[in-house]
Amino acid sequence: MSLSELAERFLTHLWSEAGLAENTLAAYRHDLESFGGFCRDRAIELRRLSPLDVQAFLIFLRQDQGLAVSSIARRLVVIKLFCRFCHRIGHVDRDVAALIETPKKWSNLPVVLNERQVDALLALPDEGDLLASRDRAILELFYATGLRVSELVNLRLGDVHLDIGYLRCIGKGDKERVVPIGQQAVGAMQAYLADLRPQLMTGRPTDRVFLSRTGRPLDRTNCWRMVVKYARRMGASGKLSPHTLRHSFATHVLAGGADLRVVQEMLGHADVRTTQIYTHVDSSRLKAIHQKFHPRQ
Repeated sequence: MSLSELAERFLTHLWSEAGLAENTLAAYRHDLESFGGFCRDRAIELRRLSPLDVQAFLIFLRQDQGLAVSSIARRLVVIKLFCRFCHRIGHVDRDVAALIETPKKWSNLPVVLNERQVDALLALPDEGDLLASRDRAILELFYATGLRVSELVNLRLGDVHLDIGYLRCIGKGDKERVVPIGQQAVGAMQAYLADLRPQLMTGRPTDRVFLSRTGRPLDRTNCWRMVVKYARRMGASGKLSPHTLRHSFATHVLAGGADLRVVQEMLGHADVRTTQIYTHVDSSRLKAIHQKFHPRQ
């Protein structure tokens, strides 16, 4: 069996056993295709794969491809899972990647907007724009719930309960969670659903909440571009994306006193350590705490 055939069998196994999202599986497939191409170019057979071959691939990614350490670490995770799978089904005699350590990387703090910047961004959709109410609803919902972009564009009408202020979404690994919605987002959603969405429903009927200009379900790429468009209009420096609003949501609710475990649940994080990165504080808040509690003030 060729490496590509084994890779497809491996991905099918992940889909059926782990319930990974389509985007995750697509990224894994791309990583394994890159690894398979490296092995073919150097006549490396999977049955004779050694830890040195895997290390050579990692060096190739860094020196020839110029990938960041975080990207290399992700590829190594996929390769290690793949090698473990091949060993488990008896295709190779040993798990060659088991002893290779993942490259160490710094945990960078996420880019976060302050409350004034969030207010400025949410006020940008212009009433003169046909899609203004949809865009405002999307921006408000991102900041109110911390949804991932794929979770937001996949929302269906039956998932949103504006009368009692919550929504249901399906996150990574097909895990379902319930997230509350604030009043500002509820109002923006009601305005969009009552007026603009019926106008956009010109094509085949769909229960997706957010529609494109042509009446089709809005996809994650165009949703991403929409947020970037308003970020540029605001004059935001650096990279601002839907995930920036997710970061801002988590940071602001934690700074306001929310429990870390509650925020973990709302974000859909499997591990609370992922949520802990949002417990960082800005210098002004740190100074205020120091002045309030230090005995020598």
